[in-house]
Amino acid sequence: MKVKLDVKRLNKKFDSVPALNEVGFQMFPGEIVIISGPNGSGKTTLLSCLSGLIRPTSGEIRVDNYDLRQQEVEVHRRLAFVPDVPRFYVELTAWEHLRFIAMANKALEGFKNRAETILTDFGLWDYRDYFPHHYSRGMRLKLGLAFAFIRPFQVLLLDEPTSALDQESVDVLIDYLGELKKDEVSILLSSHDPILAERLGDRKLHIKQGVVTELE
Repeated sequence: MKVKLDVKRLNKKFDSVPALNEVGFQMFPGEIVIISGPNGSGKTTLLSCLSGLIRPTSGEIRVDNYDLRQQEVEVHRRLAFVPDVPRFYVELTAWEHLRFIAMANKALEGFKNRAETILTDFGLWDYRDYFPHHYSRGMRLKLGLAFAFIRPFQVLLLDEPTSALDQESVDVLIDYLGELKKDEVSILLSSHDPILAERLGDRKLHIKQGVVTELE
């Protein structure tokens, strides 16, 4: 089976302090992998390295066999990342953000219908012309998820995606992830929520002090 995300001997140090230690794992088409661990264990650092936001100290990251260090453009065409605190341009409304993301990823075909569906599903349609700095934290997180779902990708990274969501939005997210799974998208999701892990996780990873192990 083709490997969609391949991580080998990944290390990250901040000055002399190790944050990730020899991390290695693979993900395959249609897998949803949940990674858990205590606060400060390295979950966000790992996802930031995998997304290219942080450069690892050493190691190899491949998405669909493209090397992140050498072929970053090709990787980002195939990978989407939603951080736990999405960031926005102060000059753009929510709708303008979505159109910008779609245009940057050459996904403008059918944009209006897709954007309306996503925003409606997450309860943001009536707020589409607002600036995100007027949104609540939960609304900003939902808009960050919409940024991912408006564009194509083969690997999705989510950092605590339910941390500020109401239960209705959690159910919507689970439905979206289930459809992506059917489309053979690989999803790596960090979460403290054991119920979410039971509902979604094909495999479970645990990280502690920068060391990743697979749970039974």
